[in-house]
Parts: sequence; C-alpha cells; structure tokens
Amino acid sequence: MNIERRLARKQYNIIKNMSGLRKPKLEDIFERRLYIVPSDIVVENFQRSPVVVFNPGALHMKDRILIFPRLIFDYYKYVSSIGIFEVEISEILKGALNKPIHTTIILWPQLLWEFLGCEDPRIYSFKNRMFILYTGKGYCYEEGQLRRKDFLGLAELNESKRIIRKGFFKIINRTEEFIPESNKDSAIIGIHGEEATLLTRPEIERQRICWRGVADISKLTIEENTLEPVFPLEKWEIKVGWSTDVVRLSKNEYLVGWHAVLKEDLSYRNGIALVDNQGELLAISDYLLAPRGLQEEYGDRPLVIFGDGLIKHKESLFWMGGVSDYCIGVFTARLDSVLERLRWLKG
Repeated sequence: MNIERRLARKQYNIIKNMSGLRKPKLEDIFERRLYIVPSDIVVENFQRSPVVVFNPGALHMKDRILIFPRLIFDYYKYVSSIGIFEVEISEILKGALNKPIHTTIILWPQLLWEFLGCEDPRIYSFKNRMFILYTGKGYCYEEGQLRRKDFLGLAELNESKRIIRKGFFKIINRTEEFIPESNKDSAIIGIHGEEATLLTRPEIERQRICWRGVADISKLTIEENTLEPVFPLEKWEIKVGWSTDVVRLSKNEYLVGWHAVLKEDLSYRNGIALVDNQGELLAISDYLLAPRGLQEEYGDRPLVIFGDGLIKHKESLFWMGGVSDYCIGVFTARLDSVLERLRWLKG
C-alpha cells in the first residue's frame, strides 16, 4: 500500500464519520468596503498592464496592510505572477484608496514546476524572514514522462522582499515520496526551528478536503504520518479547501477562512474555522461570505470570492479576496459577530 492509498483511508473515515458537521446555510455578515480593479494598478517593474488582479495574500503591519495580488497580463496562456503593494487601513475604512496603486512583481515563473504560473499566495512572517506559500502550476518528470500538476510552492524572502529560495513540497516517509496531482490552499500556523505546522489541501484519489500536517521548511517535505484530515466536504459540495492565512486569537486559537464549491451552481462560499496550534478543529461556521450582485457574481469565473488574506485589526476581521477571478474585494466583519456563529467541537 502506497502513501496515497493510506491517506485515502484516513480521508474515507472522516467523510464517513464527520459529514453533517455543517449546514447549507448562508448568513453573509461581511461588509463590502471596496474593490481594486486592474485599471487601478500600475506595475513598476514590468512594461505591461494586468488584465486581472485577484486572490491576494495579506500581511498586517500595524496601521497598514501589505497586499500580495495575483496578476495576469494575457489570456493566451493565462500565466500568473505575484506582486506586492501596501494600503493604509484608514483608507480601507473610508472606502477609497489613493490611486493609481503602484505594484511590484516579486514572484514569477522561473522553474519547470511553476512554468504555467505562480498563484494564490498565503503569507507568514517569521523573525526577519517572510514565507509565501503559493500554487505553482507546472510540470515534473515521473518515470520519464512530463506530468502536469499543481505544486505546493514555498518562497522565502529577505527583509528587502527579494526571493532567497523557492521550491515545492513532497509528501514522504522512510522509503517513498509522493507528489499529489494537486496540493494547494495551504497556510502556516507556526514555525519552530525548521518545522512548520500547516493547514493544507492535497488531492487524494480525486477528493479535495481540508488537512493538517507538519513540514520541514528546509527540506521542503511533509511527513506522511503527520497528515490528518480536519474536516470533509458535505453532500451538497464538490470540494472544500482552506482560503486564507491564519489569524492568532490566543496562545492556542487561530482563525482561518475556508471555502466550498457547491454542486448546485458551482459557486464558491466561504466560512471561518477555529483551529489549535496543531491544526485540530475546535469550531467551525456555516457560510458567512458569498458573492452577491453584479460586481461579485460576474467575471472571468462567475460566482467566486476566494482567498487569500485574513487579518485582525482591533475588533474587526478584514478578508481580502479575489472576486470572480477579475478583481480584489475587501470585506470586513466584527470579530464578535464571527465568533458567535462558530459551532464548537472542542474547547
């Protein structure tokens, strides 16, 4: 029995035993603050203008937010890069940013495994280092054949926000290694030495649910025996995944956004989960954020709010998400309003 088959057994058990945890109920509690569209963006270090800007990561810096947008400049190959710009929180609360927004590309395809694009960043700051988890769309060779996959990439940046190194994660044990067909939608909970606790979403036998695990960020490996499913998809969903980075609430409580794709209309809907420092599920909501109205429902991929940035500022949560694969939306909700909608499993 190989790595994927053993993980599939764990996956089967949680789908069997934990289904019914959530309800197909939407209570959209997030306020729409503003949208950032492609024409708002000026890229400083590239001569073209983006046709779409979406699915941003975010990092809280006191009264500012660093935003890491996914940028695409053509529809021919639809290849993504990742940029960076900053905004003042006061501007968001007023609903108006200073424009144009000057952006710099910091991550772009350079290697075979990210040949088709660098997508959907999640940001983690640690000491003087910054780590970006992202999806590398590309290829690898398996048994002499070129295979198309979605890789869980990691880029390490220095204080000047320049890339020091990057690579992708493999799942390993003592005798095997496994690269899933898709491994993405991941976030770092914490780092101790070279060991990182992750929320992650490997595709196992064509199923996509939410997992946790422990990674070696030096070797870029995830030990098979650390991978455990966290919660499954429900019968009305096609897949679920983690949407955002994590927000620390206390010593052992972290908020994280998650998403599901509905069978009914292929829409993305989002909720909030509370996990501990090992990624175990403490509490979870039903759907709290979903696309509504022309601006959010219509785009290059209709009916999407997705990822990737979640921050806490005072008593509010800020969700920076991609809107229908075209623009960025900034959504806010009161923290107490989110917490009172969590269904507790532990704690």
